[in-house]
Amino acid sequence: MSILVAENIRKSFRIPGQPPLEVLRGVDFSLSPSEKIAIVGRSGAGKSTLLHILGGLLEPTSGRVRRPDNFGFVFQSYHLMDELTVLENVMLPCMSARFLKAGNGAARMRAARERALELLEKTGLAARMRHLPRELSGGERQRVAVARSLVTNPALVLADEPTGNLDALTGKDVLEMLSGLSHGETALVLVTHSPDAAAICDRTLTLSGGVLN
Repeated sequence: MSILVAENIRKSFRIPGQPPLEVLRGVDFSLSPSEKIAIVGRSGAGKSTLLHILGGLLEPTSGRVRRPDNFGFVFQSYHLMDELTVLENVMLPCMSARFLKAGNGAARMRAARERALELLEKTGLAARMRHLPRELSGGERQRVAVARSLVTNPALVLADEPTGNLDALTGKDVLEMLSGLSHGETALVLVTHSPDAAAICDRTLTLSGGVLN
């Protein structure tokens, strides 16, 4: 049983005065539970567009995606809330109505806080939990973003160039976090330019000409 299925995903963008720009021309692939795949390709090939469609952040022109409701997303630019502390940023996915309505809200928030603290401990950021994002380095912010993606114990994590803005050493730390996902039966789709990042995955697919090979 696949945890993620993409069927004939096409995406075109309309530019005034020009023909539609077709970025994705029929993408098909599936992902097994706990499997890790890397999607590589040149800049502008549509890798991030595909990932955003897989995560429901962008509608395809045609085709369909089947994925679990419980998934995490790691953005290249972190997308942390400036006014929230590190701990609050990690807990943010647990504040959604979908998460809270699944049971006793107060009890679930206590459990979410414990899970967030556990992840911050694992990422070496427990001492920074009351800091704001602007007080962190780029590597620390990306580790917060990874921790946030894991706080709901997702079945799937989608990661968009998670080491793209990081130095080699910090990028290695983030990759070690992501490489351990399958031990918890969490699947991973990783968009990357980095051979080192792709190497942590079970298989690599190349996006070229709007299709995956």
